[in-house]
Amino acid sequence: MTEPMSKLQSFRQFAAKVGALTLPYFQSEEKWKARGLLAAIVALNLGAVYMLVLINEWNRVFYDALQNKDAAVFWRELGRFTYLAFGFIIIAVYRFYLTQLLELKWRAWMTAHYLDRWLANKAFYHLELARFSKAEDAIPDNPDQRISEDINQFTTYTVSLSMGLLNAVVTLASFVGILWTLSGSFAFSYNGNAYTIPGFMVWMAVLYAAAGSVIAHYLGRPLIALNFRQQRVEADFRHHMVRVREYSESIALDRGEPVEREQIGGRFSAVLANYLNLIRMQKRLIWFTSGYGQAAVVFPFIVAAPRFFSGAIQLGELMQISSAFGRVQDSLSWFVDNYDSLAAWRATTDRLTSFEASFQQLQTAVATAATDTTTGAPDTLAIDSLQLGLPDGRELLALAGLQVAAGDTLIIKGPSGSGKSTLFRALAGIWPWAKSRVRRPADFDARVMFLPQRPYFPNGALRHALAYPALAGQYTDAALQQALRDALLPHLADELDREDTWGQKLSGGEQQRLAIARALLKKPRWLFVDEASSALDETAERTLYERLNAMVAKENGAMVSIAHRPTVAAFHQRLWTLEPVAGSHRPDEPPRYQLVAS
Repeated sequence: MTEPMSKLQSFRQFAAKVGALTLPYFQSEEKWKARGLLAAIVALNLGAVYMLVLINEWNRVFYDALQNKDAAVFWRELGRFTYLAFGFIIIAVYRFYLTQLLELKWRAWMTAHYLDRWLANKAFYHLELARFSKAEDAIPDNPDQRISEDINQFTTYTVSLSMGLLNAVVTLASFVGILWTLSGSFAFSYNGNAYTIPGFMVWMAVLYAAAGSVIAHYLGRPLIALNFRQQRVEADFRHHMVRVREYSESIALDRGEPVEREQIGGRFSAVLANYLNLIRMQKRLIWFTSGYGQAAVVFPFIVAAPRFFSGAIQLGELMQISSAFGRVQDSLSWFVDNYDSLAAWRATTDRLTSFEASFQQLQTAVATAATDTTTGAPDTLAIDSLQLGLPDGRELLALAGLQVAAGDTLIIKGPSGSGKSTLFRALAGIWPWAKSRVRRPADFDARVMFLPQRPYFPNGALRHALAYPALAGQYTDAALQQALRDALLPHLADELDREDTWGQKLSGGEQQRLAIARALLKKPRWLFVDEASSALDETAERTLYERLNAMVAKENGAMVSIAHRPTVAAFHQRLWTLEPVAGSHRPDEPPRYQLVAS
């Protein structure tokens, strides 16, 4: 009793997952277009089944005309078949077109929906951070693959399989009565008693399809897990090649080609190994389904042959029985014929629902951050209390009662791993494992800028890389060119419309100078600099820090820097030092830090 209940529960859970992924689109702002397309597709599917019923009836009349050598009826039915075939073709064409259109519009909506979810509230960043937590099973792999491929497969499989199932049900309802009437009764004797089975061909079709469905399920069940894994290893393989392209210079300098070749080869070996297992399982299933399909061609003739040879039915009725049996058997065998697609659909649905679950988990994690941000004095950033944690639950840093006022230039020092960059992340509001009470100026969000050690530049025209994330059209060419010259990049001043992969084209020092050019262009009031000059020589570093200092002073703002170089300290008036708290950790654990202001 336990096994059937567990399977029923599993089916209900899967149905709930499909509903959770499907209903939002049909209840969205596009619901009337979506429902209209769906209604049209359903109507065309019903029309296709009706045409099959008419063609089945045509079979009887046409083959009877052949048996009776009735030329007039023969030619009349050929003309009638032309109309039937033409109508069926029209329905088939528009059913295909509207089905593809629904899949396209549904995919577009779901892609936009998940892109919004992924990019909203820094979810794309928090998902990557979660990889360092202990709950690795809750981490979705390759979000890009889930958005680009899984959504496409989900919409395609959902529409095609649901319409196929509808077709099967309607076809069964339309032809089972025809087959019941045509097949007659089957009489036999057992132990001296006479028995009669009405609608014998219907019961034979049910028995044939039921046996086939059970066997197909047990042969094809491993395909679900194999399809799930195949999508994952394919995405891992592509992702590692993208990383090689992104870090091509570093890999080339380290002569890391053999290692990368081995790692890429290992990932591709996983692709091949899983795909080989997938092929083997599919081969085993195809052995059965091919034999099952071929046997279905002759099975109705074998069963109905005695009645035909006895003269009880004519050739036309035999062909009509064969056609009706084929339709009923095809409808009942929908599960057998689509098992491979059902397995892939199940795997895709599980991947998307786990992706959706990760967003819910992120919301919970962010909700527990307990960040209290209020508007304070116009010229002061006040940190009343701040506790920084790590994804694994350990506390990293605690501080309280600190302020950064307009006119301040402040440098933060401390050992690597003490939480300097994480402090910046918390002040930027992107670190989910933080509890804080912070009072910020009203213009803080609009006039703050963070310069990381390794900045990001979108591919494309240089003007877009410089203005990012603002639109380049907000700035004149003269302003963009002046920012490049002030950041010691005069050779790029006339290259604003040049398109390139700037994150790879420029050297590390040029990338840092281009990021500083952004700051000089946008003139933030509150500037946070995290090792943003580590790739510069001392002369360039001094020049650019002088210009950044002058800029924030002119804007009545403040600059906070993280740096290890002693030369950087000369450009700052105040110092914060992160020091380990004595006795706060075991010898085998990293220490907890506190901030000391001076």
